[in-house]
Amino acid sequence: MENKGTEGNKSEKKQVKIWVDGCFDMMHFGHANALRQAKSLGDYLVVGVHNDADILKNKGPTVMKEDERYKAVRACKWVDEIVPAAPYVTELELMDKHGCDFCVHGDDLVTSADGTDCYEKVKKAGRFKVVKRTTGISTTDLVGRMLLLTKTHFIQTTEEGFFKLEKRHDIEEFSKSTGQTTKISQFIGSTRRIEEFSTGKEPKADDVIVYIDGAFDLFHIGHIEILAEAKKLGTYLIVGIYDDQTVNKYQGGNLPIMNIFERTLGVLSCRYVDEVIIGAPLEITKDFVTNLKISKVCCGTTPHSYDANLPEPYKIPKQLGMLQVVQSPNKVTTAEIIDRILKNHKAFEERNRKKEQKEIQESGRVLTS
Repeated sequence: MENKGTEGNKSEKKQVKIWVDGCFDMMHFGHANALRQAKSLGDYLVVGVHNDADILKNKGPTVMKEDERYKAVRACKWVDEIVPAAPYVTELELMDKHGCDFCVHGDDLVTSADGTDCYEKVKKAGRFKVVKRTTGISTTDLVGRMLLLTKTHFIQTTEEGFFKLEKRHDIEEFSKSTGQTTKISQFIGSTRRIEEFSTGKEPKADDVIVYIDGAFDLFHIGHIEILAEAKKLGTYLIVGIYDDQTVNKYQGGNLPIMNIFERTLGVLSCRYVDEVIIGAPLEITKDFVTNLKISKVCCGTTPHSYDANLPEPYKIPKQLGMLQVVQSPNKVTTAEIIDRILKNHKAFEERNRKKEQKEIQESGRVLTS
């Protein structure tokens, strides 16, 4: 029989600390979901993030710089602590130094430049646990979408000018004809996934509610830091996310790169965000502000090419004296990230090619084992 003892001598439950490491390049909702699953297995999550030099040696060039990746991982709401410049091959000594009981990773194989399993030592020590990888998203996939951006990533199909994804067959045929190895995401949004990412916390009566909206495409450190600034203006932050049609109307071209469900999960993974409006209206009306009990409306400084036929988004908040322009301390933009990819496209195409070959080899190994 368990001896519960008295309140004074009740033994405290040992805190379970978990180790996760990785590149976290272009930190996306797949990374966040892995961290969410890892955190659910314990109490405290330590995340090691590799530096640029080690990733270049073992995998290829990164899109985001190491300091940008460190900040993005730190902003994920399931992360308690990060370890910058963590070794590419996981070390038991480093896990012990940070008091971690076991290591968690997705169900995909990660190898170093010489083909060594990066988690071999941890597995042999019996301190390795696996979580399910999020299908339909990866950094390789996102890079592939941007490599296709200047070709036929989207096609115009309606009189309103909305662009939609081409059929998967057409994309694959294009890839074969150009030699580009890429593919289109198979991610499907679901209420279950959104619920897993949501805090479910409603605003209290005395909360100061702040609202900010935008596309939040390729959710990145520029977005994260402007959300942090917006949160400082109140106690409860609601983020409005425009639907795909709206983003394309005011940004044009082949945007957005990520669909509304993917962008929603990225925003929901951020520790500064309390609630998200999916498919937020471009024009903020008085009723919208009143119904959500919004005290302040924020907008960023990144210029948008609004269609002349579309309403001016912040006219009413400006008239009500509740509009505040917020500038992100970080100058990274979605356009800059796309530009990084396209300027160094040959290196990223080669990285994608190697990654896909590795995945094919691994799937073959599983089938024959």
